[in-house]
Amino acid sequence: MKQGIVASDLLLLVILAILTGIIGGWYLPHWVVRTFLTFNGLFSQFLGFMVPLLIIGLIAPGITDLGKGVGRLLVYTVALSYGFTVFAGMLTYGSALLTYPYILHTTSASALASFTSPQQLTLYFTLPIAPIMDVATALTLAFVLGLGASFTSSQILRGLLSDLRAVVYKVISNVIIPVLPLYVFGVFMGMAANGQVAGVVSVFFKVVIFLFALTLLILAIQFAIAALVSKKNMFAIWKAMLPAYFTALGTSSSAATIPVTYRQVQSLGVREGVAGFTVPLCASIHMAGSTIKIVGCSLALLWLTGNNLDSVHFTGFIFLVSLAMVAGPGVPGGAVMAAVGVLQQMLGFDEQMLGLMITLYIAMDSFGTACNVAGDGAVSVIIDSLYKEKQNYI
Repeated sequence: MKQGIVASDLLLLVILAILTGIIGGWYLPHWVVRTFLTFNGLFSQFLGFMVPLLIIGLIAPGITDLGKGVGRLLVYTVALSYGFTVFAGMLTYGSALLTYPYILHTTSASALASFTSPQQLTLYFTLPIAPIMDVATALTLAFVLGLGASFTSSQILRGLLSDLRAVVYKVISNVIIPVLPLYVFGVFMGMAANGQVAGVVSVFFKVVIFLFALTLLILAIQFAIAALVSKKNMFAIWKAMLPAYFTALGTSSSAATIPVTYRQVQSLGVREGVAGFTVPLCASIHMAGSTIKIVGCSLALLWLTGNNLDSVHFTGFIFLVSLAMVAGPGVPGGAVMAAVGVLQQMLGFDEQMLGLMITLYIAMDSFGTACNVAGDGAVSVIIDSLYKEKQNYI
C-alpha cells in the first residue's frame, strides 16, 4: 500500500470485525446472520461492478504519468522494479508449493471439508449488478488509453483519465474501504455460523508467519544484488535501510516514508538527482512485498478449497497481478482492491474467498509495505551504479 490513510485504524477495525464476527456467528440468531450475509452479497455485487472502473481509472492514468519523458532512467527503473516484483511473486509461488503441504497439512483436511461444504444459511435476496465490461477488456482499454494519452500528449484525454482516477479514489477511500470492516464482519459471522471458522483461522496464522519470512528473504536477495552491482557492503545497505523499514512498518505507507527513504538512500552514496527520481517513483511501482502477500494468500486459499492450477496459468496470474500492484491506490488495502479483478478472472475467486483475501492482506499490510520501502533502496543503489559514468542521467 502506498499511502497510509488511517492504516492502523483500519487494521484494528478489521481485527475487531473478525473477533466480533466469529462471536456473532456463534451466538446471534440466524435471521441476524442472514441480514449481514445479504448485505455482503449486495456489496460484492457493487464491488464486481466497480472492478472494470478500478482497472481503467487506476492503470490508464498510471501509464500516462510514467510516460512523461525522462528517458532511459525511467525505463530502467520501471523495468527493474517490475522485475523485482515479478521475481517476488515467482519466489513466493515456488516456496509455497514446497512449503504449504507441510505447514498446512494438519489443518487443510478439516478446513477443506468445512470450507467447501454447502452453506447452511442463505441470503434474503440478491441484486445482480452486471459490470460494464469484463476484466480482460478493461485491462486492454486501460493500456490503450494510457499509452494513447502518453504518446499523443492529449490534454483532454489526460484530464479525463485524471478525473476518472479522482472519482475512483473517492469511491475507494469514502465507500469501499470504510465498508470493508463490516464486510469482513459478515464474512466471519457467516463462516462461524456455518462451522467453517476454526480451520480457516488456523491457516491464517501459519500463512502470515510464512509470508513474513519471505519478505525478509526477498530483501536479502535484493540487497545482495545491489551490493554486487555497486560493490558496496551488503550489510551496510541493510543497516542504512532499517530506519525506512521500521518507519514503513509503523505507518504502513510508502508515501509517508519517502523523506526517510530518500535520506537513507543518499547515506549510501546515491546521488541526489537519482535518489530524487527513483525513491518517489519506486514508492508507486516497486511492490515486491505486496505481490508476496497476494500470491501467497491466493495460493493458501486455493489450497484450502482444493483447487489446483497449472504452473503456466499461475505464472500468467503473477505477471498480470504484478501490473495490478503498480496501479494499487493510495489507501489501506488499496493494492488488493486493484488485484480483485485479476483474482476473479484468473483464479475464479468468489465472494467468500475475496473477503478472506482482503482480510489476510490487511492483516499483513505493514510488513508488506516495509518490504516495498526497503527494497526501494536496493533499486536506487542499482540504478545509481548503472549511471555512475553518466553526467546527464535524467
